Amino acid sequence: MQHLYDLLVSPFVEFAFMRRALAGCLALALGSGPIGLFLVMRRMSLMGDAMSHAVLPGAAVGFMFAGLSLPAMSLGGFVAGVLVALLAGLATRFTSIKEDASFAAFYLLSLSLGVLLVSKGGSNVDLMHILFGSVLAVDDAALYLVSGVATATLLTLAVIYRPLLLESLDPVYLRAVGARGAWWHLLFLMLVVLNLVAGFQSLGTLMAVGLMMLPAITSRLWTERIETMLALAVGISFFSGLGGLLLSYHFELPSGPAIILLAGVVYLLSLLFAPVGGALPRYIRARHLES
Repeated sequence: MQHLYDLLVSPFVEFAFMRRALAGCLALALGSGPIGLFLVMRRMSLMGDAMSHAVLPGAAVGFMFAGLSLPAMSLGGFVAGVLVALLAGLATRFTSIKEDASFAAFYLLSLSLGVLLVSKGGSNVDLMHILFGSVLAVDDAALYLVSGVATATLLTLAVIYRPLLLESLDPVYLRAVGARGAWWHLLFLMLVVLNLVAGFQSLGTLMAVGLMMLPAITSRLWTERIETMLALAVGISFFSGLGGLLLSYHFELPSGPAIILLAGVVYLLSLLFAPVGGALPRYIRARHLES
């Protein structure tokens, strides 16, 4: 028992930065898990990656004016992400370009501009901090931001859950009954941007999308019930955060990659053994039907 305590509990009891990192991972799981699942259901899995890059130029502008200032970088990232979402939506609405192609074009422009701005106004170390972050360096201000975004996300999703779910599963019906599906879509994209802005403060822009998408994709392999998927996405996300922090502490690994790689291991195991979509159960069911 003492060995388990030293292995699993002691790091969080002894070090305040580990407790803050764990609280940040829990807040990220609560906010990003449901958002990631809705992205998967809407066949927008790669959109999260695009939006994570879209916040970079805004964060870079905030960094150039105020340094590593949480409010400035967060506000800049949010404005840039919403602007990219609006421009991509307008391009989709008024041209023949599909939404995924439009987002891809604008995110590439945003990523290039962000890297250029940071390279001109800072150093490679500054760029690495923005891109990859460090959950072990989360301070109280960043923790308040992540917790506030998670709270706002859960409250907003509770209010718009039914129309958002219907718009995700059957947007044609929603338009047929006269509902404003475009407004729910825009509000949802704003939630995506908010959670990515909160995530890059701890994991960086490139890692935040991993914690958003991998648990959500994994949850769909285990069940067909939406409510259970939501719970699983949050649970896998928090488990990955907890396990990744312990791995980084005991083996001196970078915390962000350790968290995302653990989520990836859970995904790979689920590909093989998950009861609904796993390869092995599907093979067994197919053999059973053949016999």
